[in-house]
Amino acid sequence: MSSLEVFSLIAGLVGGLALFLYGMNIMSGGLTKASGGKLESTLTRITSNKLLAYLFGVGVTALVQSSSASTVMVVGLVNSGIMTLSQAVNVILGANLGTTFTAWLLSLNAISSDNFIINLFKPTSFTPFLALIGIVLYMFVKSDKKKNIGTILLGFAVLMYGMNMMSSAVTPLKDVPQFQSLLLAFSNPIIGFLVGILFTMMIQSSAGTIGVLQALSLSVTIHYSMAIPVVIGSEVGTCITAILSSFGANKNGKRTALMHLYFNVIKALSFLAIFYALNAIFSFEFMNQQAGMVGIASVHTLVNLVATPLMLPFSGLLVKLALKTIPIDEKEKEHQESEFALAALDDRFLSNPPFALEQARLAACDMAEYSREGLFKSMTLITEYDQAIADEVAELENKVDKYEDQLGTYLMKINSSQLTVSDSHTLSILLHAITDFERISDHSLNIMQTARMMHEKDTPFTPKAMTELHIFADAVKEIVNTSIQAFQNQDVKLARSIEPLEEVIDGLHMEVKRRHVRRLRKGKCTIEQGFNLSDIGTDFERIADHCSNIGVCIIEVSQNLFDTHAYIELLKNEEGSNFEQSVDYYERKYRLPAVKKGSDEDGSIEAAFAAEHPVLANVMSYEQRELEYTQEDDTNSSEKSTDKVVKEENISAEGANSENATAEGAAQQNSIPLSAIERLKLMEVSSEDEKHKKKKDKKKKDKDISESEDSEKKSEKKDKSKKKDKKNKSDKKDKSDKKKDKKSKKKKDKD
Repeated sequence: MSSLEVFSLIAGLVGGLALFLYGMNIMSGGLTKASGGKLESTLTRITSNKLLAYLFGVGVTALVQSSSASTVMVVGLVNSGIMTLSQAVNVILGANLGTTFTAWLLSLNAISSDNFIINLFKPTSFTPFLALIGIVLYMFVKSDKKKNIGTILLGFAVLMYGMNMMSSAVTPLKDVPQFQSLLLAFSNPIIGFLVGILFTMMIQSSAGTIGVLQALSLSVTIHYSMAIPVVIGSEVGTCITAILSSFGANKNGKRTALMHLYFNVIKALSFLAIFYALNAIFSFEFMNQQAGMVGIASVHTLVNLVATPLMLPFSGLLVKLALKTIPIDEKEKEHQESEFALAALDDRFLSNPPFALEQARLAACDMAEYSREGLFKSMTLITEYDQAIADEVAELENKVDKYEDQLGTYLMKINSSQLTVSDSHTLSILLHAITDFERISDHSLNIMQTARMMHEKDTPFTPKAMTELHIFADAVKEIVNTSIQAFQNQDVKLARSIEPLEEVIDGLHMEVKRRHVRRLRKGKCTIEQGFNLSDIGTDFERIADHCSNIGVCIIEVSQNLFDTHAYIELLKNEEGSNFEQSVDYYERKYRLPAVKKGSDEDGSIEAAFAAEHPVLANVMSYEQRELEYTQEDDTNSSEKSTDKVVKEENISAEGANSENATAEGAAQQNSIPLSAIERLKLMEVSSEDEKHKKKKDKKKKDKDISESEDSEKKSEKKDKSKKKDKKNKSDKKDKSDKKKDKKSKKKKDKD
């Protein structure tokens, strides 16, 4: 052969193969789009039955024209948790039989007859018209459904054109002795088997390998002894697609790909061993006959038609083999336990509502534990980021979401049954709590994402901010632990301790933000750090709010109260309660490091916060005063002034509350520091007396002012009357003078 003929042969073979694979790919894609996701949804519904799953695997693969495509789809479903390994293995077995449909479709090219009607069934006869219809639908029709049909028809036309192109390219090889010798080498089962594996791995399609072999059979002589090992090898080589797709999947996704590989390896080796053993004994005459396109398709179908039904009853062995290769670790065991807990939410238990409710309660307790675990893991990422822990947080959040979805549905089913009062209370608590646990899990995911952003941008918090955040986090941990314990045991007494701590956490959030603003003004931290600190602080506060919801719900349900806001206000304003003392205790326990008096980080409380949290604001203000007293005690002079101030406050009480005054004096004498609450009560008395005194002073002052005003008015009146009298006298005198002048004038005129 000349160099030009060799180049034309290679170009035709490579170009035809490219068009063949491209046509198969776009036809498969069009079929998948046309199904509109119905294949996957149907697959998830019927896979519980082995036979139905097997038959569906056959049908899906025949439809999408690729066992690789259907296997990759199954890997994705297993990876997402929609399907289990036991369900997936039966679909994979069916996919191996379904892929043989492509070979039979291609074998239509072998039709040869002088009859016009029979020739119409040959792809070369009707493919051009299919291409024309396809391009019209694809380019000139707006409907997506019809566009997908057009894509399918175009793909089929391109596929057939590529196959004919390959067949025409290799036609000159039938007279080349070297090529015939190469094909004879395929008669060796091992060589033919390896060639089939390698070629299929390169093009990632067993249907493509068999199509190329069928195209060669149109132009050159292909015996059964050559075709059988290549066809069997292509069955193993096609597994490469599923293996590659499993690299980014979880362990179950990888196990699914391995099941596909193990089945095809077992099938291929078993068939080769049995077939060639029988051939050695009986010496099959058809081995040296020409296979042709139909013969190659028959071999492909026969192998799978025999092997897949035989393996169906033993599909569980493939699952065990995959689990042996990739064993289950502790993390997966925990996941399986959670799946077992959700499996206990069985509709068959609904006939016994108390038992069904108990199963739901146990599942909700597991959900609470997963929420807590995810939150605590996310908190560790703030100090030291670890991608493995971040992945665990995301996985726990997904698990909690799954629990919330299934538990919510199951509890609504229980709610339609007749329940006792106690069971109704439990149901109400569960319905409220699972939402709060899910939201806590969402906030843990937010914290993880903020920590990841800090790690990627290398923007850690300042040492002061970290110290404050650790105290903040410890308070959040305690309220979460308390809430979950109260929920699991339905402990009303423990639930009452949640709201005071939530009040303190609100104060911590305000104080941490305020201190950060002061540091920002002094240039000790950046705005970006502020955003991160604000996000984490907001998540901490919201988590405390959800814990408060859980605690309040437990208390309300036990007392048949269902107005949350009214109850919280009642709790805060209730006289004689321990709420203030609890706030004081937690405020002392989670007090932020003291700051110098008069510094940029002084302890002033914003008016808006004080209005929203009056009890906490009072406690914090007196705690701040106590800190100031402690700082002043370090100097000798301040100690005397402090005693003097306290004595003056006691004297100003005027004996209205001598018992409290005596208690304060005794505390000072024995050097026992008063708590913020005690100081608050004492100061309330003195403040009332001061108000009363000021009121008296004001009244006296007003009286003096009014008296002075009256005296001024009287003096003004006297002055006015004197002026008036004086004026009247002067007027009279003027009149008398005028009269005298007139008389003297008259007298003068007379004279």
